[in-house]
Amino acid sequence: MKLLTLNTHSLEEPDTPAKQRIFAGEILKLQPDIIALQEVNQTMTAPAAQPGPGYIPAQNAIPVKADNHALALIRLLEQDGLSYHWSWLPAKVGYDKYDEGLALFSRKPILETADFLVSRTCNYHNYRTRRLLGIRTEDGWFFSVHMSWWSDEQEPFAAQWQSFLKQLPQDAPVCLLGDFNGDAACKGETHDLVAASGFADTYELARHKDAGWTVCGVIDGWWDQESVPARRIDQIWSRQPVNVSSSQVVFNGEAQPVISDHFGVLIQTED
Repeated sequence: MKLLTLNTHSLEEPDTPAKQRIFAGEILKLQPDIIALQEVNQTMTAPAAQPGPGYIPAQNAIPVKADNHALALIRLLEQDGLSYHWSWLPAKVGYDKYDEGLALFSRKPILETADFLVSRTCNYHNYRTRRLLGIRTEDGWFFSVHMSWWSDEQEPFAAQWQSFLKQLPQDAPVCLLGDFNGDAACKGETHDLVAASGFADTYELARHKDAGWTVCGVIDGWWDQESVPARRIDQIWSRQPVNVSSSQVVFNGEAQPVISDHFGVLIQTED
């Protein structure tokens, strides 16, 4: 099974249509079974759209709009004969103009969705609001994750993580894919807490891997952090034992062009 995650920074990226075409073209080559996306935006004032039969909503309060980033990708993929079942969850207002959310694409049918509020605040206009999107397929649960920072005084990661654990299904395999907003190299913080909760970092499990860096320099949300050459903040975790043959950074300017302020992560597992 191939799993891919990417914080898309969508609609804020220059040349968004071109980058959407690049992404779709590379997905045709990579053929992931599950795709988890974060910062999946749509303009709040855009007209509503018809997302199509493959769409399984995680909520009904805010409809999919015409410029929804996930919808654009689904349509591009369908034009080339690649179909996904998918879901999108708006979490908060982004950049004062977007419904900012999370998306999950699955080659297998989606049997169930989950919308987990993990932040203390549920104010849609507060950028600290955090919701996580889950889908269940015959292979278990997959969550697209966009968490807060470890040291956030109002919404620290640890409190959000404990809230998530309380809501997490206990009777099925679980994979977490996304932007954890925590540098894996920082001891005693985000990475160590997730590991101590019974999850395994698939990067560490992989037999073949690269340097793993998913951001370079200073990006949105990290302006006040110490400048380091690179960080590994986008990760894929598994609660069940998994045989990981490879973990590869994608969309980093090497095998694929850069299309976001984050790079993506692609892992391949074996039965």
